[in-house]
Amino acid sequence: MSKALSIIRDEHRSIAAIMHGMDYLVSKMRAGRAAIDPRVFRAMIYYLDTFSERVHHPKEDRYLFSAMRNRGAEAQAVVADLEREHAMGGDALRHLEQCLVRYEEGGAKEFPAFARAVDKFVQEYHAHMRKEEDVAFPMAERLLDAADWRAIDRAFEENRDPLAAARDTRDFDKLFDRIVNLAPPPIGVGPDA
Repeated sequence: MSKALSIIRDEHRSIAAIMHGMDYLVSKMRAGRAAIDPRVFRAMIYYLDTFSERVHHPKEDRYLFSAMRNRGAEAQAVVADLEREHAMGGDALRHLEQCLVRYEEGGAKEFPAFARAVDKFVQEYHAHMRKEEDVAFPMAERLLDAADWRAIDRAFEENRDPLAAARDTRDFDKLFDRIVNLAPPPIGVGPDA
């Protein structure tokens, strides 16, 4: 497996963990077993926006998908579909954030709309990652040659300068710590609701 695909799969696991946390906390709230501090949801949405939309998707689009695009109509169709989903991701996050703000300001009566927005976002994002891992990545492994993979792997390793990478890593570490400290068990170590 290429380094790039390994990196993407690792990033997918990180994103999936955040979404699992959101889904779990919403489920606890639906069941009336918890009153979750909205700041944990805000931190999770911020992570998804900052990491997924500004780091993860641009790497996929710029390096992997651009190499696949020239490998036939089937690859073009798959790439176009995934890039369309990437383009819509920011709007989906804005909607989720707006539902959270309405919940924060409007209280319990706004929770059902927020919960539905979380359900929709998590379901669509999981479907998107499955499409990448089950369709696009195997297709890329079939269609791209060793020279393509060397270039893609190199681009993934070199796509940011070391200072920015170190700063981003520290920022994401702080954000992850915030999520863990705000979220109740078993997602984090925050107050048990």
